[in-house]
Amino acid sequence: MSNRPPQKKTNKYRRPRRKVCAFCVEKAETIDYKNVMRLRRFISDRGKISPRRQTGNCAKHQRILTRAIKRAREIALLPFTAE
Repeated sequence: MSNRPPQKKTNKYRRPRRKVCAFCVEKAETIDYKNVMRLRRFISDRGKISPRRQTGNCAKHQRILTRAIKRAREIALLPFTAE
């Protein structure tokens, strides 16, 4: 008899729920590069842009988001790398 706590059973056939694009939910046509607090959510602590599978964005908004992050980096609103 072991002293380990009981483990949860995992269903290997169950797929995780698909994330919903945050920009599609609020019907955003554009993503403003000046809204730094919003863009920061989609950047890792190392300064990398998070991929679609991690953030749940659709392809269209991921492209717009990437462009906005790169613009914000150019005018020094966001860092290129971690401090």
